[in-house]
Amino acid sequence: MIQISPETVAERFMRYVQIDTQSDPTSTAHPTTKKQKDLSKLLYKELRGMGFTEVDTDGFGYVYATIPSNSDKKNIPVICFCAHVDTAPDCSGYNVKPIHHRYYDGADIVLPDDAAQVLKMSASPYLKNHINHGVITASGLTLLGGDDKSGVAAIMEATLFFMQNPAIKHGAIKILFTPDEEVGQGTAKVDMQKLGADFGYTLDGGEAGSLEDETFSADAATITINGVIVHPGYAKGKLLNALKIAGAVLDGLPKNEWSPETTSGREGFVHPVAVNGIAEKATLQFIVRDFTVAGLEQHHDRLKKIAEDVTAQFEGATLEYAVTEQYRNMKEVLDKHPEVIAYAEEAIQRSGLQVIKESIRGGTDGSRFSYIGMPCANIFTGMQNIHSKLEWIGTKDMAKAAETIVHLSMIWEERG
Repeated sequence: MIQISPETVAERFMRYVQIDTQSDPTSTAHPTTKKQKDLSKLLYKELRGMGFTEVDTDGFGYVYATIPSNSDKKNIPVICFCAHVDTAPDCSGYNVKPIHHRYYDGADIVLPDDAAQVLKMSASPYLKNHINHGVITASGLTLLGGDDKSGVAAIMEATLFFMQNPAIKHGAIKILFTPDEEVGQGTAKVDMQKLGADFGYTLDGGEAGSLEDETFSADAATITINGVIVHPGYAKGKLLNALKIAGAVLDGLPKNEWSPETTSGREGFVHPVAVNGIAEKATLQFIVRDFTVAGLEQHHDRLKKIAEDVTAQFEGATLEYAVTEQYRNMKEVLDKHPEVIAYAEEAIQRSGLQVIKESIRGGTDGSRFSYIGMPCANIFTGMQNIHSKLEWIGTKDMAKAAETIVHLSMIWEERG
């Protein structure tokens, strides 16, 4: 029987979240913040301390490790388990003080450093699954960092289990920890040749049992508006203020649809994220999301037409529309390798859980990995209320994630 202690994974997780690893979306460095490498260096030392010799960390903050095969079978696919070390810039990650509520009783949890931050079952009904089990929160002033240090902790616990239980048969396993996933740069400097894996799994999901084989496809759109600038003292009938035109474009967007705040499920959206410029020239930056490339193209056509129709009302102003591909739905790749999902489903069931198939209204490192040579699905860790001061995680979920890693590795060996 495969069993990993919630207490030990909790202790590991609480150690990791106290290291500030927030990434920075405004930085062009790799990694975007040097402090991410503080956790990378610790993981390198811990892996070496477990007795693994094929471990490396680089100047970009990646950590690579190999658990050698102990099977007599040949040609077993090499499997990678991946998590990201950075936390989101949405909420402070400095001086995280994790609190382990060892026997959660169902009552409201008032976070001690800010009494206004109250974790309630009415707002987080998944807490019901953790009554009489351990729950970890932050103290009220910061995020917790479960996204994705819960994935890091689960992978490290599974890795230690393999070292301590050599009778468990498995093929070669690759471990990868990445920086900058939260700012869309998680795979920017990864060395796929060094990694050397055939298939992969990110540990970056929510409720226990959840398995995700589909993400949004994603683009960025930039609308540049060129106005007409003259001296404001003599501007009557001549000046076309690009900032005002940009505001009119934003006002022309639908109010009750087509936005993140009005969509759910499989609905796509267009979301303005930045406005910059001066009276002469202004730019509007959008993220465009849909589960299909055809859907993306429809969104672009609609957004461009809205912008063109508005700009046409200002004779003499011009508009440019540019598209940048960000990532694509990993399902398009995973459907060609059904065993990746089938084996994960079986591993989750062997761990004593029901499989919850979900689609991600966002992306993971797995989206990019799937298109650069490593078809990659996403597995649960238990993280909840991520990127917020009310973030929490159940310790038994992290332990089950680690057990799923072990079972999954065994299944790949059995089928090899």
